[in-house]
Amino acid sequence: MKTSFWTDLFDLISPRTCAVCGQRLTADENTICVACHLHLPLTHMESNAYDNVMARLFWGVLPVERAAALFYYEPHSEVARLIYDLKYHGQADIGTDLGRMAARQFASSGFFEGIDATVPVPLTRKRKWQRGYNQSEQIARGIGQVTGLPVYTDVVRRKHFNKSQTQNSIWERLENVEEAFLLANGSRIAGKHLLVVDDIVTTGATIKACAKELCKAGGVKISILSLGLTKVV
Repeated sequence: MKTSFWTDLFDLISPRTCAVCGQRLTADENTICVACHLHLPLTHMESNAYDNVMARLFWGVLPVERAAALFYYEPHSEVARLIYDLKYHGQADIGTDLGRMAARQFASSGFFEGIDATVPVPLTRKRKWQRGYNQSEQIARGIGQVTGLPVYTDVVRRKHFNKSQTQNSIWERLENVEEAFLLANGSRIAGKHLLVVDDIVTTGATIKACAKELCKAGGVKISILSLGLTKVV
């Protein structure tokens, strides 16, 4: 890929580093160097997006069409640093870059066929203000840059946030997000196929709660895409 003079100059003055290993990126690399990309624990779920370990989390609960995560997520691993920097260190570009990566990885399998729009899982107003952005929205915007899918940020909102899900058990996760979302613009999504986007899926509790609210619009189909899927649930 040919880079601009200004890109090359900026990389010379302020070198970018790989978000996984910390080594300097070349002008053609974004977020992750080629070596780390080759070692990402990719799931390849896009090749069987109708029946995989992530899709099964939602069977019998949602009208789920397809579900896939880009990679397997393990806390405290090198890959976990990507998500941590995205969520807590203000590195919003990681979300956009990884959204583009996921879209390119999944596009050849037809994963996005028939989908009308993406819906990033929303944050509360307070949490978004504290973070400065919604990481799931950044991922969705990266997906949109590759697929052309619009990003709907006004169709569902988060009413409250009890506490972080990180240390919760399965039952605590379910209780924590129960009735946490509110359909805000149902007429806009009625009858549409929506791709719900999140950063990490563990039990699927957050996406279940969000998608159930979206389905109240009527005739809604749901597909799901996340960057990571936690191996142990």
